[in-house]
Amino acid sequence: MSDSRAPRPTGPPPADHPGPAEALAELLAGNHRFVTGQPRHGHDVSAAAASAALGEQHPIAFVLGCIDSRVPLEAIFDQTFGSICVGRSGAQVLDQAILGSIEFAVAALGVPLVVVLGHERCGAVASTIAAERSGTRPTGSVGYLVEQIAPAVAEVGVDHPQAQPLVVRAHVRRTVHRLRQVDALAAALGKGRIDVTGGVYDLGNGQVELLA
Repeated sequence: MSDSRAPRPTGPPPADHPGPAEALAELLAGNHRFVTGQPRHGHDVSAAAASAALGEQHPIAFVLGCIDSRVPLEAIFDQTFGSICVGRSGAQVLDQAILGSIEFAVAALGVPLVVVLGHERCGAVASTIAAERSGTRPTGSVGYLVEQIAPAVAEVGVDHPQAQPLVVRAHVRRTVHRLRQVDALAAALGKGRIDVTGGVYDLGNGQVELLA
């Protein structure tokens, strides 16, 4: 027997659901509240229960970030339960599971915005720069992460004096570009229903910098 209380992820978004620009404005406003010490959402159990009681979910964004424990995505954008979908991998590297999750969020949940968020002092980026300098890449699945970040290192130059912050930004931009080429997202982009953008989080002051 089906449970009428079970979450229903599909269905048309509400009439006041934001477009891409409005979704990005809300995330940046939330980041401002976070940076200035005025967060709106406390992430308590009553908020979780209220979100579950709605049945359907209509998040305003999918945020792809790094696994770094210092970058809690819901917190730095000051978003509550049901507000955003989150995907995380080392240096926000794309793989089939992440791509499928983003496509699902856009197609089934009506997400209008995809944000790729890198961060300063990223360990995966530092490890990739070190690997490219030494000419020795790690094997296995960690090697996959390095392989995916390495083109950004090549773009910046392995011996550039500002390699670390520049590679972080180059990798975010390359990831945004790759997402924009995905067929399922390109169609929605062409219709203006979604946007894909990138940014970098500063571990020191909490600020999110959007990348052009």
